[in-house]
Amino acid sequence: MRKTLPQRFFKRPALLVAKELLGCFLCRVIGGKIMRLEITEVEAYDGLRDQASHASCGQTPRNSPMFGEAGRWYVYFTYGMHWMLNVVTGPKGYPAAVLIRGAKEVIGPARLTKYLRIDSRFNNKPAVPETGLWLEKGREIPHKRIRRTPRIGVAYAGKRWAEKPYRFFIHQ
Repeated sequence: MRKTLPQRFFKRPALLVAKELLGCFLCRVIGGKIMRLEITEVEAYDGLRDQASHASCGQTPRNSPMFGEAGRWYVYFTYGMHWMLNVVTGPKGYPAAVLIRGAKEVIGPARLTKYLRIDSRFNNKPAVPETGLWLEKGREIPHKRIRRTPRIGVAYAGKRWAEKPYRFFIHQ
């Protein structure tokens, strides 16, 4: 029996949740069938001071899910054509989230959401099976197989924040 990740899993710091999401499964019901993709790449966004985070300018209608309950989805539209999937972490009121960047079957955050038909319908919904999009416990990835690097595409945040090693992925 597969185990859905409980809300308490997400009520922890974004960097810890990000690392531990590797090897877990992103699950989605499409056409009555459950698709399970093993997460292989993520990025953490941590608080108001993180200049790469949408929360760095304070709470807005767009980023309000980041300030809410842990274990909810933050789904936003970018570049006028792509949906991005994040799961909110940490305590309520502290804006933090983890971007799901890739899975074994699909590499790239925009490709992932397109493949799983994820859009604004999931924004601010809980990551539970009842919503049709959730996360399940997977295999534990040995520490030696986890790589940590700067995030991708956040040069606008300035060198200090762009170079933070907040991206995690499974090294084959």
